Amino acid sequence: MAYDEEAKRSRVVVETPTARREVTQTESVRGPEREGISGATVGVIVVLAVALVTILVLFLMSGQTTDTANDNLAAQQTAPPQTTIVQQPAQQPPVIVQQAPPAPQQAPIILTQPATGGSTSSSSGSNDAAIQTEIDKRILEDPTFSPLGITVSVLDGKATLSGTVKSEGLKSQFEKMVRNVNGVKQVDNQIIVSG
Repeated sequence: MAYDEEAKRSRVVVETPTARREVTQTESVRGPEREGISGATVGVIVVLAVALVTILVLFLMSGQTTDTANDNLAAQQTAPPQTTIVQQPAQQPPVIVQQAPPAPQQAPIILTQPATGGSTSSSSGSNDAAIQTEIDKRILEDPTFSPLGITVSVLDGKATLSGTVKSEGLKSQFEKMVRNVNGVKQVDNQIIVSG
């Protein structure tokens, strides 16, 4: 900060009873210069300059990010597609475990007391046994039905089917096979489809 130097002259007349005399005094006073910018003005200018620089830097950074994203997108569009080769381990053949088919289940033997008529019941009883034997024979001979474990019981020409299969198609095939046996009058299909 610069200082101004001012010279001050003053004339003082001193009168005493015997004489009168004039005294000239020169005084120099140094004070701050008034021709510059005040401290408050300088502070405001500095704050405004910092704010302006910050805004410019942020603007340039956001523009640079957008340009980089656009450049990356353009590079991806013009670059040839990359081929990814995935090498899988060699597949081993599946392990096949052969199991012996389950032992055929003996169909339950249902005993009913003969009716008072006598002759009708004994002929239907022997007829039911023949039907049962024929159904069991067909199940054992068919490789589709033998491992299923379906049980069939015959009473008065009515065949009752029970067990579990994996599809509705197997259920209907089994019922059709039983219906085709001579002597079967009715089929009660209680086979459950799980699958």
